[in-house]
Amino acid sequence: MLVTAFVPSGAPVVIGIDDTIERRWGPKISARGIYRDPVRSSKGHFVKASGLRWLSAMLLVRVPWADHIMALPFLTLLAPSKRFYAGKSRAPKTLLDWARQAALQIHRWLPGRYIVLVADSAFAAIEFLAAVRNHVCVVTRLRLDANLFAFPPQKRKRRGRPPIKGKRLKKLSAVLNDPKVSWQRHRVSLWYGRTNRLVEIASGTAIWYRGGTPPVPIRWLLVRDPKGELEPQAFLATDLNVRPCDILAWFVSRWQVEVTFEETRAHLGVETQRQWSDKAILRTTPALLSLFSIVTLWAHDLSKSRKLKPRTAAWYPKAFLTFSDAIAAVRREIWGHQISFMSRPRRDSIEIPRRIWHRMQNALAHAA
Repeated sequence: MLVTAFVPSGAPVVIGIDDTIERRWGPKISARGIYRDPVRSSKGHFVKASGLRWLSAMLLVRVPWADHIMALPFLTLLAPSKRFYAGKSRAPKTLLDWARQAALQIHRWLPGRYIVLVADSAFAAIEFLAAVRNHVCVVTRLRLDANLFAFPPQKRKRRGRPPIKGKRLKKLSAVLNDPKVSWQRHRVSLWYGRTNRLVEIASGTAIWYRGGTPPVPIRWLLVRDPKGELEPQAFLATDLNVRPCDILAWFVSRWQVEVTFEETRAHLGVETQRQWSDKAILRTTPALLSLFSIVTLWAHDLSKSRKLKPRTAAWYPKAFLTFSDAIAAVRREIWGHQISFMSRPRRDSIEIPRRIWHRMQNALAHAA
C-alpha cells in the first residue's frame, strides 16, 4: 500500500534500515540486553542502556501533504543480544544477520522493482554487502582507510585460478590530497542542519576486499566541504552504474529514520509499554511503528478531499504539516464518524454549537 500510494511506477524504492533501543527494565523480559545508548553517548562518553533492540525498515518517500521526505515503517524485527541465545540450541543471530534476512524478504515482496537500501556505518560490512548486492543496491558509509583494489584483468596469461582482484588502489584518505582528482561541485538540499549546502564530490569504482571475505564491487563517493567546516566523508553503493548525486541524496534522506523513531516515542507511546511476555513484546512495538505509516497514509487520503492546515502558535509558525497535525486530523475523522454513527435521541443529551464543538475537537486532537 505504501509503495502504491507514494512511489511512482518505475521509480526506485528507497528504504532506510536502522536499529533503535527501546529502553526497558525487568528480569522477566528475556530479550532484554545492555547496549550503547546512541542518544546520550558521544565520541568521548560511553553510556549504556538496558532495553530491546529493534531493526526497522522504512520507506523513504516524499509525502505530498508534508512536502518533505518521511520514513514510513513497514517491517520491524526484534534483534536480541547474544545473552538471549545462551542455553538455547540455535546459534546467535547478529544484527547483520537480521538485516540480511530483512533485505532478502523485501526483495521477495517487491519483485521487479529497483530497491535501494540505505543504512549507516553499522551495516558497512563486506559479508552483508556480498550477500544482498545481487538483490538490492546498498548505500552506506565507507571508511577512508578501506582496502580498495582495481578490477582483475579479464584475460589471464598464466594457468591457475583466476584472480578476484587487481592492483591495490590508493586509500581514500590519500585521494583527498591528490591534486589530480577532479572534484565536482554539488548542492545538497539538506546537509547537517543546513539547507542548500554546497559540497565537492569525487567518485570512482573499485573492489572492496579483505582476506577471507568475498570481493564486493562498489562505487565509492568522496564528499568534502569547500569551506573546511566539516570533515570529509566517504560513501559507497553496490550498484556501479548509480549516479554519485543520487548516492548522496539517498544517504541524506536516511536521517528521517531517526525522526520517525522520535515521533513514535512522542506521539504513539513507544517505550511506555508495560507488558513483559515474549509474545506481547513481539506484537506491540512493531504495531506502534506501523501505526505511524497507517496514520500517514490515512492523512494522505484525507488531504485529497480537504485542505489540512498545520496548527501554529504566535511564537512558532509552521509552513508545512507535521506528523502531529496528521494524527490530529485522523483523530477528528474517527471522532466525527463515531458521533454521527452512534448518535441517538436521548433525554440526557444536549446540543453544542458547531463552533464550540470544533474548538473542543481541535484542542483534544492535539492534546491526546
